[in-house]
Amino acid sequence: MSAAERLYTPAMLALAVELADWPPLDSPARRAEVRSPACGSTLAIDLVLGADERIARLGLRVRACAVGQAAAAIFARHAAGRDAAQIGLALARLEAWLEEQGPAPDWPDLALVAAARDFPGRHGALLLPWKGAVAALSSPADAR
Repeated sequence: MSAAERLYTPAMLALAVELADWPPLDSPARRAEVRSPACGSTLAIDLVLGADERIARLGLRVRACAVGQAAAAIFARHAAGRDAAQIGLALARLEAWLEEQGPAPDWPDLALVAAARDFPGRHGALLLPWKGAVAALSSPADAR
């Protein structure tokens, strides 16, 4: 099996289609754009927060490889109800896991992109949704 076949599984590729379920939002409370310097992938994230400052809705605009698109779909599937501390902790654990310095974070469906761990050139794209959410959640309200 080639490296590409190990990385780009049918399950991972199918996640890219899910991004249509999270289009950009018209009036987000928080917004951020992030870019991976390693590969040039970009992600813009729009967030609507509940009264408890937890993610209520999100919208995405992703220009990334299949790994970045799959990671964005996985993030979007499970971001609702999470707050800034939870997203920040998941990002820190994800970064440590990618560097083989800890276990995978407790984030559902992460196994669908686990093969990307063996491809350091894809780590930046994989991290984009969590980095974008951290940036958006730390921005001032109504920052667009």
